[in-house]
Amino acid sequence: MSDCPCGSGDGYDACCGALHSGLRPAPTAEALMRSRYSGFAVRDAGYLLATWHTSTRPESLDLDERVTWRRLEVVRTDAGGPWDDSGLVEFVAHYAEPAGRGVLHETSRFVREDGRWLYVDGEVDA
Repeated sequence: MSDCPCGSGDGYDACCGALHSGLRPAPTAEALMRSRYSGFAVRDAGYLLATWHTSTRPESLDLDERVTWRRLEVVRTDAGGPWDDSGLVEFVAHYAEPAGRGVLHETSRFVREDGRWLYVDGEVDA
């Protein structure tokens, strides 16, 4: 069993893989953000679209096969717990592509509807 891309230290199948396969929903906004990072890492566009709020979800998602997601750092969370209806997660995602290495620093906004956490949008820091 391989390690989960989200950096939890758990195996993929027991961690984000269980969310990707629909075995269980993300219990918190941070868990959803981690699973979405892993979704990008394993190129699961279906999961990414399914966890995107309908008000901001694109019709399709083309994932660049040349980008390799390397590491995730969660900087902070604001709300987004099991009893909240909204939350923020700030993170830094490290990646590599043919042009070199880079980072994505984003503060993402999440809401919980019908017991499911959904990604709404994010503010990217330059």
